[in-house]
Amino acid sequence: MSNILVVDDLKSTTDAVAQIVTARAHQAFCSATAEDAFAIFKHTPIDVIITDMKLPEKSGLDLLRQVREIDADVPIIVMTAFGTVKNAVDAMKWGAFDYLTKPVSLEELEVKLDKALQQRNLALKNQKLRLENDYLREEVHQHFSQIIGRSQEMQRIYSLVKRVASANSPVLILGESGTGKELIAHAIHNNSERKEKPFIKVNCAALAENLLESELFGHEKGAFTNAIRQKPGRFEIAANGTIFLDEIGEISPALQVKLLRVLQEKEFERVGGTDTLPMNARIIAATNLDLEQEIRNKNFREDLYYRLNVVSIHLPPLHQRADDIPELINHFIRKYSEETGKNIDGITPQATKCLLNYSWPGNIRELENIIERAIVLTATTQIDVDDLPAHLMQSFDESLLTELAEDDLTKNIEEHEKKLIFKALLETKGNISRAAARLNIKRTTLRYKMEKYDFLRYKFE
Repeated sequence: MSNILVVDDLKSTTDAVAQIVTARAHQAFCSATAEDAFAIFKHTPIDVIITDMKLPEKSGLDLLRQVREIDADVPIIVMTAFGTVKNAVDAMKWGAFDYLTKPVSLEELEVKLDKALQQRNLALKNQKLRLENDYLREEVHQHFSQIIGRSQEMQRIYSLVKRVASANSPVLILGESGTGKELIAHAIHNNSERKEKPFIKVNCAALAENLLESELFGHEKGAFTNAIRQKPGRFEIAANGTIFLDEIGEISPALQVKLLRVLQEKEFERVGGTDTLPMNARIIAATNLDLEQEIRNKNFREDLYYRLNVVSIHLPPLHQRADDIPELINHFIRKYSEETGKNIDGITPQATKCLLNYSWPGNIRELENIIERAIVLTATTQIDVDDLPAHLMQSFDESLLTELAEDDLTKNIEEHEKKLIFKALLETKGNISRAAARLNIKRTTLRYKMEKYDFLRYKFE
């Protein structure tokens, strides 16, 4: 059923046209003025407008211009007296779909109404295709690093991805922020039979509840303020592809209920709509939250959790796959050397050791950012410790102190001395005068020993 807006100041005309409209199982909205018609148009999803050119105060042409400012696609059929066909021609120049001369032939009206509705449906379909192509184009241009890692843990994940890719069941990807959950979702999609279909991603934490609902399910024209036209949602655009719901643990309880229905019934309605649409996309969800704890805290529905958690993939934090760090470092060096145009051919052993001894709370994303920063800052062809952030150096210094403490320092006075100097410099944040006073030696002596032990390169701030 379509909504048809009929505008004429003669009630006999609007009644006759409305009768034709309702006889064809459509909904008719009638108005006698351009102002009232435009008000209806702003708050009701209208598929076709049939308007007289001559109206009180504002004309049908004025109405056409107003409508075209917010909707370039809705077909508008203008009615005009036989002697003023030029007005209809002017309306066609402003984007009218067609015109009728009065007295209106009901057969001609039926034919032109059918053609207008066909154009409207085609326009809506093209709009959906444009949106889908926009999303696909965004995915093509978006740079996704290859999944890097040969550790035993990553080999287990690769095997699991291959096994679940061929199924249609929902997948829940769990892991800390920055561990590569989105890359795993892409890998599942790209290894499935849906790989030629859209991969649509939604960050559930980035939008307010009402906006997220509209983004997921779409909305009808007039469903809420500023909903000036119908918009398909991500589920609709995903079609037979894959939809990736990132940060699923952040959605509201009300939206959890609606998502549960999508998973159970494989259908949904647009916001403000009554038509039920099928949901054929595969759902992959991800979160860095402990959903079982969220269930105990009454923040997440248990039934939704079990619907999503048909297959789960746990991504380890980077500090648990330290064997992969050198390979990741080299990968990001190649990537950002190419992007910046710099000729960076590697990283020094000292800098590598510093990175290996860091705990990586931000995981792979933090490592990538640090390598990018180092490449931007370095003045040589290799990344060195001076190119790394101070907090990494402090972590390395503390690790070095631990290593020194584990040695039999009584057998090596220099190592014992090195430890004491390091400790004093750490505690004074690199202030040589204060460190010398703490060690009860002269400032010049400390400076000499710092040169001797190659401590001048370190940043203790």
